[in-house]
Amino acid sequence: MFAPKKVVLAYSGGLDTSIILKWLQTEYGCEVVTFTADLGQGEELEPAREKAILLGIKPENIYIEDLREEFVRDFVNPMFRANAQYEGLYLLGTSIARPLISKRLIEIAEETGADAISHGATGKGNDQVRFELAAYALNPDIKVIAPWREWDLTSRTRLIDFAEKNQIPIATDKRGEAPFSVDANLLHTSSEGKVLEDPAEDAPDYVYQRTVHPEDAPDTPEYIEISFAKGDAVAINGKPVGAAEMLTKLNEYGRKHGVGRLDLVEGRFVGMKSRGIYETPGGTILIEAHRAIESITLDRGAAHLKDQIMPQYAELIYNGFWFSPERDMLQALIDKSQEHVTGTVRLKLFKGLARTVGRWSDHSLYSEEHVTFEEDAGAYDQKDAAGFIKLNALRLRLLAMRERRMK
Repeated sequence: MFAPKKVVLAYSGGLDTSIILKWLQTEYGCEVVTFTADLGQGEELEPAREKAILLGIKPENIYIEDLREEFVRDFVNPMFRANAQYEGLYLLGTSIARPLISKRLIEIAEETGADAISHGATGKGNDQVRFELAAYALNPDIKVIAPWREWDLTSRTRLIDFAEKNQIPIATDKRGEAPFSVDANLLHTSSEGKVLEDPAEDAPDYVYQRTVHPEDAPDTPEYIEISFAKGDAVAINGKPVGAAEMLTKLNEYGRKHGVGRLDLVEGRFVGMKSRGIYETPGGTILIEAHRAIESITLDRGAAHLKDQIMPQYAELIYNGFWFSPERDMLQALIDKSQEHVTGTVRLKLFKGLARTVGRWSDHSLYSEEHVTFEEDAGAYDQKDAAGFIKLNALRLRLLAMRERRMK
């Protein structure tokens, strides 16, 4: 049995990871380093530090880091250049956060001389796969401890008992069954389990945390403009903003207008289907705007090729293969396609919808001279279409002639 001397734990400060922290200390007798990432989940993180100290962690072994800018710049933005949506709908908010957390776990392990990392993902979900595939890709020799696959604390009652015996503070609302499980970061919130487990039942209103109900959104539409440079959003209404600030501001617009709600039954990588409620207000606005600016700056062939590879790219992220050669290869192709994806999009936000109403770019391939229904001054000779059609029809005519012959 592997006996770690020092373990870096992905630590939220919540009940489950606090139990894991104490379990690592009692089960393995090892030193624990905690890592808490600020990915824009909207929670105060200092209590995680206080709780870690309370549980015996040395102050120098407590890492709390603001990774919001890196998260959006190096993970969310590359993904949005691809217009990635898993199973055609899910904007991958949880999936895209895991490789960054794993990256820092591995880096902190190297910095502190730890010989293992640990996470709080269960043995039924996708996150265990994402955390561990990323970790092994970055350090093939790292040891990973996944308590949910090892311990016998298999019920909420046993977890509470363990917490009480080890003097782990328990929030009042944690003593009962939580109504649902929530994961959050700057890109989205996801809710699943308990009251959401029956996909035939409408999700209760209280599940939604980041958006007003579309029916309660303002009765007057709001217009915003998003500017892009090489595929990345860089300005709102003409004002340049950083990557994390961009998503923060778009989230505010989306929240106000009820944009970005999704009720999805998805196919997990581990084999089962699960029902989740996702809120991605800023991301929903962003992907609408990105596709709009691509519509005038991307060549048809390039755009269609991107759409063909998008499902595979999205699945790689969903399944945890961010740090894989195939994702790198697809990313190189995607990034090449974005060289001229520069310009501005105007959107109308109203009652749960983000709709493009205008787009313009110095890199535009749109030629009004060629598409006009008025006189085009010889820009396009309509007679050329006859030969074009005839050549494209040749194989179809030969097939039809054979069918006629065989009858």
